[in-house]
Amino acid sequence: MSLSVFGTDIYTEGNDGSFKAVNRYNNDLNGRTGIIRTIWDNFYLGINSANAVIGRADLVPELDENTKKKRVAEAKFLRAHYYFLLVQMFGPVHVSLEETKSVITTANRTPVPEVYNIIIKDLEEAAQNLDVNPAEYGRASKPAAEHLLARVYLTRASAVTKRAEDYQKAAEYAQKVITEYKFTLLPDFAKVFEQGAGEMNEEVIWAVQYTSDPLSNGPGNRAHLYFLMEYDKMSGMDRDAANGRPLILTRPTGVNLTTIYPENNRINDSRYDKSFKHVFYVNKPGTYNLYGKRDVKMATGDTAVWLPGKEVPKAVVDSKPYSIITPKGENGAIKYDAKLYPTLTKFLDPQRPDKTAEAGSRDFLAFRLAETYLIAAEASMMLGKTAETVKYINAVRTRAAYPGKEEAMKITEADLTLDFILDERGRELMGEQFRWFDLARTGKLVERVKKHNPDANKFIQDFHMLRPIPQDQLDRVTNKEEFQQNIGY
Repeated sequence: MSLSVFGTDIYTEGNDGSFKAVNRYNNDLNGRTGIIRTIWDNFYLGINSANAVIGRADLVPELDENTKKKRVAEAKFLRAHYYFLLVQMFGPVHVSLEETKSVITTANRTPVPEVYNIIIKDLEEAAQNLDVNPAEYGRASKPAAEHLLARVYLTRASAVTKRAEDYQKAAEYAQKVITEYKFTLLPDFAKVFEQGAGEMNEEVIWAVQYTSDPLSNGPGNRAHLYFLMEYDKMSGMDRDAANGRPLILTRPTGVNLTTIYPENNRINDSRYDKSFKHVFYVNKPGTYNLYGKRDVKMATGDTAVWLPGKEVPKAVVDSKPYSIITPKGENGAIKYDAKLYPTLTKFLDPQRPDKTAEAGSRDFLAFRLAETYLIAAEASMMLGKTAETVKYINAVRTRAAYPGKEEAMKITEADLTLDFILDERGRELMGEQFRWFDLARTGKLVERVKKHNPDANKFIQDFHMLRPIPQDQLDRVTNKEEFQQNIGY
């Protein structure tokens, strides 16, 4: 989350938590930044495991040919996914397609075009041998590989390494996933993120599996930690499992709450109301002093905190027996700040066993059909097929409309710009680990961060569209003249 949500136009740092340098783009963002090293090391562990599966498959006794093809295809799907994330973050990266079986002290920086060729080859071969509907939910599937191919082609199309066919390929693969399989946009945006059995819904193309069994859940899905405001210090509130364990790590920027979710469109678009938590209810009854002005008695279940998402009249602030938090804090309300801000609800996990638990059990919805529609829309726009673009975007927008507001949510060809596409991706995919990648691939990272992220705009430069190579990796290699740090770090 720190590497994909932080340091963008729509999310900045909260009061607490680590890795603020990732948001600020200052000199502390360098090859010794721990989470960058963690990503690098773990992805290469994953790549080597995939290489082992692919290289040893023929050596497994009594393994039938069909099963072997599927398992190798799954390994190629994962290997492609790892390399795709690595090449976006680091540019030219070390590529190995064979299992490492001994100590190696040299590394290569394979040119970006070659890395993309390897990714696409792996995914195309995987798609040929994966099931459309795997018997075990969660395994890689043919439509998952095709969805990732659409994302890969769209990303390469924006890069200096682009090829003439990239947008067309992105559109074709996205259209195939939309039209040829069982997936559909759920009628209710909120239902996509409903915890439990609802996570396995018809919009999800591929999800990362978690479980409530601590023996097999590992560190679990910890996304629930990162988007919470400091609700547990408010009058009438104490930390509990239902409301979450706030790290106060990431908070929405001003543009998030004005341009991405403009107030005058929230009567039509349900995604603001269904993406953020607006009310906290008293779980610590007692008498409290509000705003340092008046005492109120709060009973369990009463409203403790209200975030209306807009300014409210002074008479409302003065009359309500609970705290009101608004963007500007007008009329005596509490102002959004680094501790108090709208909480994204997509990842909240009230089913954790207790209020301190970090290992959540929610699945992470890595690929879902709304993104496929937005890939098809962007690729179509770049191909000049604006009527198709509008069709795909309006499918996503009308799904998000309140009943009876579908027509008000529709756009026309005159509305289409790359910035509009990015805004729409922000509305639909908020927090889902896309934003930094979207801004970097479209060349909009520096422009939009400078304009909209006050904690990041002082230091961000063009070279920040790549991450630093971990210093541990640079220290390990013996061919230091060939394997060097990215420019600027």
